[in-house]
Formats: sequence, C-alpha cells, structure tokens
Amino acid sequence: MDLLLLTLAATATAVVTGLGAVPVFFLGERAATLRPWLLGFAAGVMTVASVVGLLLPALDEGKASDAILGATLGVVFLLASRWWIESPRSRMTATAEHRTALLVFLVLFVHSLPEGFAIGTAYASDTAGLSLFVILAIGAQNVPEGTSVAIPLAAAGYSRSRQFWAAVGTSAPQPVGAVIAYLLVEEIDRLLPISFAFAAGAMLALVALELAPSAVSTGRVGSAVGGGAVGAAVMLALSALLGV
Repeated sequence: MDLLLLTLAATATAVVTGLGAVPVFFLGERAATLRPWLLGFAAGVMTVASVVGLLLPALDEGKASDAILGATLGVVFLLASRWWIESPRSRMTATAEHRTALLVFLVLFVHSLPEGFAIGTAYASDTAGLSLFVILAIGAQNVPEGTSVAIPLAAAGYSRSRQFWAAVGTSAPQPVGAVIAYLLVEEIDRLLPISFAFAAGAMLALVALELAPSAVSTGRVGSAVGGGAVGAAVMLALSALLGV
C-alpha cells in the first residue's frame, strides 16, 4: 500500500507539470513574459526545499561526510547530464526552434530523476511531514517547468495537446526515481542521508546553473527576484506549518 501511494503521489507531481502549459495555450509566445517570475518562483521553492527538506535531514540522519558525498554526487550528476545534452552527439538535425524545444525537454527530463529520488527518499523517512513537504515543493516547481517546455514548443508550431503531454513527459522519471529511492533506502539505511544530499545537490545545481540564469536572462531581474522571494516564503511557511 505504501508503495502504491508513493507511486500515485509521484505520478501526480508529474501530471501537475502539464498545468504549466495552460498559460501558453491562451498567451502563446507572450507567456514568455511570465517566465522570469515563474522561474524565480521555482528557484526559491527548490532552494528552500533543498536546504530545509533535504540537506538538514541528511545531516540529522547521517554523518557530515555522507551529506558531502551525496551532495557532490548530485552536482556531478547534473553537470554530466548538461554536458551530454549539450554535446554534438546528443543533438538532432532540425530547425533552431525544434532543436531548442528538444533541448529544453531533455534537460528537464534528466533533471526530474533526482526530484523523484527526493520524493522516494522523503517518503521512506520517519521525519513527520517531510514527505508531504517535498511532494508539494516538487509539484509547485514543476508548474513553471511545464511553462518552460510549452513556450518553445508553441514557437515551433506544436499543438496544445503536444505541449501539455510534452510538459508531463519531462517529469515521467519522477515516479520511477521515487520507487527506486524508496526501495533502496528501505534496504540500506546508510543510503538515506546520501540520497537526501544527492537530490539536494542536484536541485541546488539546477537552481544555480539553469533556473536563476534563465530567470534573469531577459533583464527583468526585479521580477525574477520577486518570484524567488515569494517561492522561498511559501516554502518556509509550509515548512513551519508541517513542522519540518
């Protein structure tokens, strides 16, 4: 039953990604004006979730060396994923618009696996309220990711249904990662803090290398910072509410 509930919860976070495509349906490429705020919001959510919901529990449940190892592996994983996606061998011959859409999809697809690890790891933890906190945090940051996917797809001429399901598809690894992490931490206690820190490292690297630069790239720094402040405040309030 626990595994079934976990799978359903992780699947729900993936489906929520499709909601990010909805503004693009009505605004088209004008939805790009919302990106700085939405990406800033996602960065704020993920930063607080990584530190409060993952790194601190990793230090509480294991040694500092485990947390450092896990975080380092998470950063390396994300860097390696970006390198592979940006390498010439991974690119397909297509127009600039289609190539951009593909790269955005692949980046977010790869990034969603450690997010699934975070869900599964939190679910396996005995920390009260942690699983709900992480699930809500990842669900919240999935929405602007869906917007980021839909915008280049709209520019490339894809239909609304393809925009929606492509957004959902970027988060398809989340249920898989959640189940893998849950099963592994149930068998190997020492993996729990390492898995927490791994997900935190990958998520913080994602914020530093992708979300934050993308949020300010249009020059609307105030909007991006405002979104980040709101996202961080929401997650801090949620953390206090859940007692995490």
